[in-house]
Formats: sequence, C-alpha cells, structure tokens
Amino acid sequence: MTLRLGTRGSALAMAQSGTVAQAVRDRTGRDVELVEIVTPGDRSSAPIQTLGVGVFVSALRDALLAKEIDFAVHSYKDLPTAPADGLVIAAIPPRHDPRDALVARGGLTLNELPVGARIGTGALRRIAQLNALGRRFEPLPLRGNVDTRLRKLAEGEFDAIVLAHAGMARLGRGDEATEVLDPLLMLPAPAQGALAVECREDDAELRDLLAALDDEYTRAAVTAERALLAELEAGCSAPIAALAEVAEGDDGPEIYLRGAVFSPDGGFALRLSRTGTLADAAEVGRALARDLREEGADNALGVQHDPHP
Repeated sequence: MTLRLGTRGSALAMAQSGTVAQAVRDRTGRDVELVEIVTPGDRSSAPIQTLGVGVFVSALRDALLAKEIDFAVHSYKDLPTAPADGLVIAAIPPRHDPRDALVARGGLTLNELPVGARIGTGALRRIAQLNALGRRFEPLPLRGNVDTRLRKLAEGEFDAIVLAHAGMARLGRGDEATEVLDPLLMLPAPAQGALAVECREDDAELRDLLAALDDEYTRAAVTAERALLAELEAGCSAPIAALAEVAEGDDGPEIYLRGAVFSPDGGFALRLSRTGTLADAAEVGRALARDLREEGADNALGVQHDPHP
C-alpha cells in the first residue's frame, strides 16, 4: 500500500519531504506519495514572531490525526516543544549543517559589511545577535521562501540577508552563501538543520518502518537543544539559541551543548555551555537552561540597553 507523506508546498518543504520519501523507498521498498498541505503560515505575510509557534505545523498534524496522511516531515525548529497528543517523532534523519548563512551583495562577509548595512531576516534570534555585535547594522524584516529572499536581495532591498544554510543547501543553492556564520558570531536556533518525521503513535508498523531513518547522534543533539528551549519555556520566535555537537570523549560519545539568551536589542547577551552523555541529552539541556536562568536569562526580554552607546 502506498504511504501518504504530508508536506507543505514550498520548494524547500517539498525538497525535504522528497528526500525523506526516497529514503523510505530505498530502505523499505514501500511506495510514497507526497500530499501537499497548506498551513496558515503559508497564507500569511506577517512576521514569524507574531504568528506564533507551530504555525507551519498545525495543519499537518490535523491531517495526520484525521488519517488523511500517514506521516509528515517538519523542519524540527518549527515544532512546539510540547509533545502532540497521539503523535510521535518516529525518526530524526542525519542533520544538515545547522549554521546560519550570510548572503551579501558584492560577495562581502559579515565583517566586511559597512556600518548601517541593511540586513534582512525574519528571526528575532538573528536580529538580537546582529544587534549584539555592536556594528550598528539595520536588521529589517524578511519573509518568504528561500528563492523569494534571495530575489529581494538581488533587487537591492537589502545589503545582505541571513538564513539557514541547510535550507539553501537542500535547494542546491548553498554555494551562494558569502559566509557560513561561525556559531561564535551567530548561534543557530534549537534543532536548526534537522528534520522531524512524525506519525501517529498507535501506528506501530509505520513507527518501526520509519525508525530505520533515525540518526542517533542527531536525535541526541536535537533532544538537548529542545530540552533547553522547553525548560526556558520559550517558543521558536524567542531570542534563544542553542547548538549541540557530538564528539568522542574519554568514555565514548558525548554531547557538547552551547546555549545563549539575548534581549531583542542585543544589550543583554548570555552564553554558557555544558557537556554530558548521549543518554543524558535531555538533562544536559535542562541543566544548561537552569544555568542560564541563574545568570539572569529570565530578565532578557525585559532588558532594554542601548547596544550602540
């Protein structure tokens, strides 16, 4: 029987879902049909932070629960941290590059951009970190798919834009980045670059089938990052960043997790890190969140310093 894979209709979502569909075909021999689902986020041009967490997810989950589709593929960073009743993340495939990328006119890097450069981005997390650099950049709102954002840059609306490198790479446009940003400059969103393959919790056969796509290291890293986010009770539009990497330690693989909290104006910037085992991934994230809170993370949204005195 053909499996129905629900996906948003954007070029990036279709590319991501197409990759997962092919992996399922290759590993299981089952045929997969892509079913396009339109979400409220696709119909709105409002800034992401005003739309709310899960705006690209709810319609896909509704279709899953209504059994209109068998499984769905999400950009993991778009998922709310709270689990969805009746659904389960059956697989997290190997992660693409989690970093942010700068695309600037004239091939410039971030350091080469002039004071006052207009930088397009829709993410409060990126705006806060650009402000925190103290370079007097002018972050401007930017919505739309990857092609739309790159077109607006080419037409001169911005001097540069910042977007996820994984999305560019999945569309075959990764080489257009003028700089892939070091996480020390721009720490990414929790779970950026990772995909979540979701199905109904009671579909044991499909869960077992999809488990073949799961990557242990990616799951551990994303679990740590999202546990930090959940512990701080913030959504994907909040100025919180996290990146976990798995490296070989003295006693086997271990997680190195970096987390950061910013005020939107960049005047408050707190960065901390923790390490732990893969089995303790969630606790590593929660512990780092507690560390951040003890250092004043809860005050970040209320802080209004002038980052350019």
